[in-house]
Amino acid sequence: MLSKFSDFYQQRIQRRLTRHLNNLQIWKMARRVAKQVPPANGAPVIFFKASSGIDDFSWNSAFHLLTSWAFRLQGIPVRFFACKSGMTHCVLGTNREHVTQKPPCQSCIYQSKTLYTGADANWFSFKGDEELDRSLVNLPLPELMDFEFNGIPLGQLSLPGLRWILRRHHLNDDESTRYLLREYIRSAWNIAQEFESLIKETQPRAVVVFNGQMYPEATAKFIARKHGIKALTHEVGMRPKTVFFTEGEATAYPLHIPDEFELTDAQNARLDEYLSKRFQGDFTMAGMKFWANMKGLDEDFLAKAAEFKQIVPIFTNVIFDTSQPHANTVFEDMFTWLDAVLEVIKGNHDTLFVIRAHPDEMRLRKASLETVANWVAKRNAVDEPNVIFVPPHETLSSYELIQRAKFTMIYNSTIGMEASIMGEPVLCAGKARFTQYPTVFFPESVETYGEKLTEMLKAESIEVPTEFKHNARRFLYYQLYFSSLSFGEYLETGVRTSHALLQDFTLKRLSPEHSPAIKVILDGVLDDGDFLLKEN
Repeated sequence: MLSKFSDFYQQRIQRRLTRHLNNLQIWKMARRVAKQVPPANGAPVIFFKASSGIDDFSWNSAFHLLTSWAFRLQGIPVRFFACKSGMTHCVLGTNREHVTQKPPCQSCIYQSKTLYTGADANWFSFKGDEELDRSLVNLPLPELMDFEFNGIPLGQLSLPGLRWILRRHHLNDDESTRYLLREYIRSAWNIAQEFESLIKETQPRAVVVFNGQMYPEATAKFIARKHGIKALTHEVGMRPKTVFFTEGEATAYPLHIPDEFELTDAQNARLDEYLSKRFQGDFTMAGMKFWANMKGLDEDFLAKAAEFKQIVPIFTNVIFDTSQPHANTVFEDMFTWLDAVLEVIKGNHDTLFVIRAHPDEMRLRKASLETVANWVAKRNAVDEPNVIFVPPHETLSSYELIQRAKFTMIYNSTIGMEASIMGEPVLCAGKARFTQYPTVFFPESVETYGEKLTEMLKAESIEVPTEFKHNARRFLYYQLYFSSLSFGEYLETGVRTSHALLQDFTLKRLSPEHSPAIKVILDGVLDDGDFLLKEN
């Protein structure tokens, strides 16, 4: 026991020391940038991120900062919109157990001042609005969710962040939830006013925000687009130490793949090498490695499966993830889909359905509070003789399961695209990144989904259009090697894999002549480029 406590405190001390040294490195580099910035040319670009890293250097904080340095070094003026206790409750500063607890503003402001050393920053504080406050008094949760004020849908802008921090999609209509939503709405309104003032003052050429779904950045994006200003969002890319930029919604991952694009032999080999590692569990997602070891299907599973005519795996998602608002186009949400699927399960006892929870559902410090395991228990799903539930920590090989399946069911999981690449039939229930192109069976209504599911269960064999595999390979390659812009030469992984450390480098390496990623981002922001590498 003493050893565990000792290890805990040693790790805590190491993280604090690493954070201090990294901030010192950031401060030194920021001063070097400030000294080398040439005379400003043209209207500024506004950068805003309030929902990625409070007092640590997250990957998105790193992408945000390095991109702004690159702009400034090219003579492009940058304004940071920076919070100085400007929200009564921010998303990352919310304590789910004690919702009235104030956010850690002091450490957050200190971190922001470190990042913005030597730069132009507009610091905003909180100013209440009595008219708004009166409008919010005693509103029930449904009315708060749809609340609008002076033409701004503050309730809807606040919902993704609220669901994310509460780790659930279906919100409890209790005072704690209503309190948080009211405070998010009040804070979003303050941001809207402050950001609109900044836009009117600076007339920026573009606005760059992290993610675009959390209410601070979502509100800034809304105001920018209201004024006809280009608003860009960014998120971590598909490969380690990479970022994805878009003028659309980063969490929806819009990609335009030219009709004429075909993978070369070298590109096919590169993709196959990546997939080979992925199929063995050797991959990370946003800096997180989920499968330390991936195991095959054991004898007990195979014996159980032998009792049935066919196997159908069902892959779920994390319900509060910021991709979910884009996914819910056919079904109201993932659990509504699972409810419908359960009724089909009960009528098809010749089929073994394997419900697999997403590994991210139980991630340390980010565990879901509305889980597939809870749904399974509440619906008594495993009481059905033809159901197996695989919890998120189980390292059973999803890919071996797909190979043995008649077809695969997903909501909007990336594994659906991979199953298509494997040549297997996939039935998709939610809009996914890859459904921009024909890659899976994706019915457009609840009724047609049910019909397609019944058809696929009864069919002796399922013919998969050849374009599904072809498009899935093209889409995945574009995600990995054209749209994922590498910052690996500037950053390394921190004590926690979800955080970055700044390397020491010469500032000329942030020039578009040296860095293809920087060139692509500059072209995308300033010249309507597509944020894609031209050759890869």
